[in-house]
Amino acid sequence: MPILNEERHLAAAVRRILDQEYSGDLQVIMAVGPSHDRTEAIAAELAAADDRLQVVRNPTGRTPSGLNLAIAAAEHDIVVRVDGHGELTAGYIKRAVELLDETGAANVGGVMDAQGRTPLEEAVAYAYTSRLGLGGSKFHLEDSPAGPADTVYLGVFRKQALLAVGGFDESMHRAQDWELNYQLRKAGELIWFSPDLKVTYRPRSSYRALAAQYLQTGRWRREVVRRHPDTAGLRYLAPPLTVLGIGVGTAGGVVGLLTDKLILKLGWLAPLGYALLIMVGTLAARDLSPQARLRLPLVLAVMHLTWGTGFLLGLDHRPASSRGGPDMTS
Repeated sequence: MPILNEERHLAAAVRRILDQEYSGDLQVIMAVGPSHDRTEAIAAELAAADDRLQVVRNPTGRTPSGLNLAIAAAEHDIVVRVDGHGELTAGYIKRAVELLDETGAANVGGVMDAQGRTPLEEAVAYAYTSRLGLGGSKFHLEDSPAGPADTVYLGVFRKQALLAVGGFDESMHRAQDWELNYQLRKAGELIWFSPDLKVTYRPRSSYRALAAQYLQTGRWRREVVRRHPDTAGLRYLAPPLTVLGIGVGTAGGVVGLLTDKLILKLGWLAPLGYALLIMVGTLAARDLSPQARLRLPLVLAVMHLTWGTGFLLGLDHRPASSRGGPDMTS
């Protein structure tokens, strides 16, 4: 568990692991970064109350570093990744271990089951699981069939397969899970998705936090495409193309109004068309409370436009690959 600023969710995430009733030995490793809330104290309290729990320090606070530190401390052959704001559903570990045996995969994973508690979180959760939001990936949709996949949510790994590719690339501050699965597939390993596996995900609880999350997600997705051009699919290019289209169309529309040129005024069709798409998608949304439905248009726009802007901006620097560390070979 790579942990940073998870005061709100950490205890529940750990409780769901311990409630799994998995018949084998269980070791829970919390790689805790320098948090600004009570996360470090909560992790220490949890570890003091149960000898199956262990805390390792993650000085950088970055997810891939925490994952590598936890993997290095892991004593068993199977590694289950859990986030501090995710909750494993009943039977998750047992079924994942069965799937590793049944499929021979190096990594198995399932559905990212986004669940919100507030109207805004509910709207964000819906966006995660809708095709207009993030529903293009298998692991966002419960009706996706089991089978080989490019990547899966979180994942349950064979430790030796992780070590063979050097663990998580610590220069990938985001998208490190996708990059790792890419390396596993490149090494001839199988990644397996199964809807039998579900993890309850708690989405961001403010527009500001959502925008910050997706701006960084877009920037790091650009880095993935830079390193691995063969991964540049239409689904990943749609948000930056949308941002460019809206920007160019709006600029053309403004100039058209100033110069009274009809062809430039047609540029307004780009932002208006996007707004219409968002409104139609919102009206078609099912099983949403009225309060969440009111927030959905802005949620979708924030996710699309910050992701697209982040992709266009890219990273401020291009770090060299730093996969794993000295302890990853132990």
